[in-house]
Amino acid sequence: MTDNNQRRKKKQKLRNNEYYDFQEVLDTLYARSKSGYRFHRLYELIIDERNIKLAYRNIKKNYGSKTSGTNGNTILDMAERNPQHLINYVRYRLANFQPYSIRRVEIPKQDGSMRPLGIPTIEDRIIQQCIKQILEPICEAKFHKHSYGFRPNRSASHALSRAVSLVNKNKLHYVVDIDIKGFFDNVNHGKLIKQMWTLGIRDKRVLSIISKMLKAEIKSVGIPQKGTPQGGIISPLLSNIVLNELDWWISSQWETFKTKKNYSRERLIGGRLVYDQSAKYRALKQTKLKEMFIVRYADDFKIFCRNHKDAFLIFEAVKKWLKERLGLEINHEKSKVINLRKRHSEFLGFKIKAIAKKKKFVAKTNISDKAKKKAVQKLREQIKKLEHGQNEVSKLNAMIVGIQNYYQYATHVQLDFRQIGFSVRRTLYNRTKTILSYKGTKSTTFKRLYPKYTGKVVFIHGINVFPIDHIRTKPPSNFSQNICPYTSEGRKQVHDALKGYNQTVMYHLIRNPVPNQSMEYNDNRISLYVGQYGRCGVTNVPLEIGDMEVHHKIPKKLGGSDEYNNLIFVRKDVHKLIHAVEEQTIQTYLQKLHLDKDGLDKINKLRKLVGNDEIVA
Repeated sequence: MTDNNQRRKKKQKLRNNEYYDFQEVLDTLYARSKSGYRFHRLYELIIDERNIKLAYRNIKKNYGSKTSGTNGNTILDMAERNPQHLINYVRYRLANFQPYSIRRVEIPKQDGSMRPLGIPTIEDRIIQQCIKQILEPICEAKFHKHSYGFRPNRSASHALSRAVSLVNKNKLHYVVDIDIKGFFDNVNHGKLIKQMWTLGIRDKRVLSIISKMLKAEIKSVGIPQKGTPQGGIISPLLSNIVLNELDWWISSQWETFKTKKNYSRERLIGGRLVYDQSAKYRALKQTKLKEMFIVRYADDFKIFCRNHKDAFLIFEAVKKWLKERLGLEINHEKSKVINLRKRHSEFLGFKIKAIAKKKKFVAKTNISDKAKKKAVQKLREQIKKLEHGQNEVSKLNAMIVGIQNYYQYATHVQLDFRQIGFSVRRTLYNRTKTILSYKGTKSTTFKRLYPKYTGKVVFIHGINVFPIDHIRTKPPSNFSQNICPYTSEGRKQVHDALKGYNQTVMYHLIRNPVPNQSMEYNDNRISLYVGQYGRCGVTNVPLEIGDMEVHHKIPKKLGGSDEYNNLIFVRKDVHKLIHAVEEQTIQTYLQKLHLDKDGLDKINKLRKLVGNDEIVA
């Protein structure tokens, strides 16, 4: 996924909250959780109409929303229902919740083994999303700041940046690598519920529903006694709850160790106040405490230490703690202590090593050997499909950009991509030599992404293929701890305030769905209004309550749908002119609207789609 797509998704999620006037509720949950509040009435928020609509909106564009569960339904089946039907359905199911069975599929892992995924039905996924939306702000207030997996606004690049900082700035060159054996399959259900209780989630009705979700039957396997099935909407949040206890235990040994004297000082860095704990750490170094910092992304974590002796003691302590506290075993073959000056450590598809440079050691990062092999394999498989048409070339380009954007943070990424490019170049030529050309026009996307590229450009089916080995390293940036989706200050760094539309009109749309229309239609109606900046799609005049209608570009009777791209918001008179067939009626609305050439062209395009003749000026 590209950085732009990630940023767009972050902004979109916040906008979704704002569309349904639910942001204030989530902010309150976060603030109360920060202050130690115990939540006993969360069920009422979960079945709130706004929360259910928000859940549908957040889930409908997910890649897996069109993947069916054991009942064969997808998001398309949910979209056809009207909003009230969906609200009533969720409330009815939750009143006496019994989950549907889960579909089991297996996907290959990098080491050749298979990873089991559990896919709930789309109905249960929406219910899980309803619960996740309420629990997430509560948990975010309690999670450790250096846990980066499956959390709002955080990414693998932030985890890598933190790891690199600990090598470069803190000069910690010993790493405790621990691989938990089958983590997602071995989570203790009872322990997880107790951990949620400790976090302040004390609504017994909600905890009972989550317990039932954890014990949902896996088709052809049976009822699980432990584990959180990978593939469920709520599973990543639950896995973070399980390992949050580990984060804070490691942190309490050094990073957040409480001293009698307050050593913390406020410093102004980059225009903002930050807590400087360097004096505290200098004092701690005079004690027998062991210096350690954890960086975690889901169940993949590393503990950075000062020396070999401390690292081995910490390794044994963590192994014992995981077994006694969480009932989790470690994979002894993959778990080890590594001296980064001698060997590299793998993390999230990268390998990290400390190399000598100007009398000090700095982090050298590369793409891991497994990740390179997987990238070459994926690219070769896609290249074999290029003969089938332009769409496959576009998929290859998207794959190239996705791989480049993920791994661009490696310090030696150029060398790695030269090796990847060399490995797939022969396949590209051999599979496409009959349709390959070196003549063509570069797309605007190509020029934007590769402005300094001077090599030969390959064209297949008239589309330029992006250069695999043309990449520059980009230093990873540490996650700004001021960013938070549940505070007004934290949201400012994620997206600008929405502008260009009348909030009164938008809230009118939210609170007054069109009866007898589908959930998708009513949800897209809100997106359309914001997407068109509150203006008519033909005349560009501001839309007003009572003078605004949604038009289907291709009517439903001609095979059109309620999809966003098939809808446009227009004024009432514009809508009537699109459908008018009598000459007198057409002339009446033309005189009312005073359309310019651009407006008339738009009207004629819309008239043509509904099967009407164009209007001749």
